[in-house]
Amino acid sequence: MQKDKSLGLNALLNSLQSLLNLVFPLITFPYVSRTLSVDGVGKYNFASSIVSYFILLAGLGISNYAVREGAKLRNDRKAISSFASRVFTINMVSTLISYLFLFLVIILTPVLHNYVVAILIFSVQIFFTTLGTDWVYTIFEEYGYITIRNLVFKIISIFLLFIFVRHSNDYLNYVAITVIASTGSYVLNFLHARKYCDIRLDFHFKWDNYVIPILVIFGSRVAIQIYLSSDVTMLGFLQNEYVVGIYSTATKIYGIVGTLLTALTAVTIPRLAMLMGQGRIDEYNQLLKQVVNTILFIVLPGIAGLFMVSQDVVIIIAGEKYLRATYALKITCFAMLGSAMSAIFNQCALIPAKREKRALISSTTSSLLNIGLNFILIPIIAEKGAALTTVLAEITMMFMNFYFSRDITGFVFKDKETWKNIITVLLGCVGIVAVCALSYDIFRQMFIRLIISVISSIVIYVVILLVTKNQVALTFLSKVKQK
Repeated sequence: MQKDKSLGLNALLNSLQSLLNLVFPLITFPYVSRTLSVDGVGKYNFASSIVSYFILLAGLGISNYAVREGAKLRNDRKAISSFASRVFTINMVSTLISYLFLFLVIILTPVLHNYVVAILIFSVQIFFTTLGTDWVYTIFEEYGYITIRNLVFKIISIFLLFIFVRHSNDYLNYVAITVIASTGSYVLNFLHARKYCDIRLDFHFKWDNYVIPILVIFGSRVAIQIYLSSDVTMLGFLQNEYVVGIYSTATKIYGIVGTLLTALTAVTIPRLAMLMGQGRIDEYNQLLKQVVNTILFIVLPGIAGLFMVSQDVVIIIAGEKYLRATYALKITCFAMLGSAMSAIFNQCALIPAKREKRALISSTTSSLLNIGLNFILIPIIAEKGAALTTVLAEITMMFMNFYFSRDITGFVFKDKETWKNIITVLLGCVGIVAVCALSYDIFRQMFIRLIISVISSIVIYVVILLVTKNQVALTFLSKVKQK
């Protein structure tokens, strides 16, 4: 019987994994951005954005569906093996369909012919992502294995990067290294999955029972992926590779920071799905309230800090030739709140409650808003327009997901303690803005200024929250004292 794993341990492991995901780009991206031209970075990201649509098509809504339904079966090896085999079979069929569409699009779209080699190399990820069955490890909350696996292949890819990416025209080598870093781990995933369940091809089941809910979830994922990737794709078509390179730099930094900030709460998604599926509502409500308050406690100061130090961060990570990305980063960082809260309402409430159709409505609306505004703003203000549309789309989806899940999540925001925490966090953010502005006026050396800004921001934020008796900060402090 599968025992519930420690959420604290899972959070620690997932934080370590996110720290690896943070350190890896901090090592590789400054090197890549300086070695490759801005155009080379643009080509890499444009080709990647094209393939991302077909990875999405191959994946359908299988991962979300598998976690939701599989979490209820993980204590029964026979049941979870049968379920996993059926889901894997559907995934293999969708992968074949995805490849057929990809080749058709390449043939019929002349603009893509200049990127065909990069696209084909990236496309290897389509098959291996399916083979990787990451959803198995999410169901069983195996964050230790995921962390070790990622560490090994990230180290390998760093060595390959420094050996094979040496010149401005080596962007195809960078593409290949990216693929190797991910596909190797997916092969290990498939082999290691035998520990938890027996996966095989199985075509003998009622496909409608699986495909219909999967496709509804897929619709939501398509809409989300469209507005996540459409910015880069539309910049490539409506502007040029240079603008794509600038915008990709801003979103890369945004992604690094966002991933780190939400790492502690990401591990609760399968646990919340399991609690709702098993009808343990009191435990579910308690954990959900904790998650929402922790997200606000972490993300809001992250936004304030990143906004204030964005110029220094861009120069240090990417170099002065990417300085133009500062404005897009300042705008995009506000999307972190919408993204984090929307994910909570969607993954922790709507999907476990089987309200995929409502999630589809919110994601589709946000996607259409994003695309429509992109056509208007990208020709006028280029990457800044793409950043603005991302923020508006994320905020729109956040409010819609909350509206559709208000009977499940609404109690959190009716709680006086939650609002006290929000107010104290905002006061802490004011402190962060003040000390960062002061550091910028006093210190002229960029590295010193950034270090002082980060350290002083953390100190002033913690002090303000402890003085105002923020419950999340006090709980964290009590746990530290116990250890």
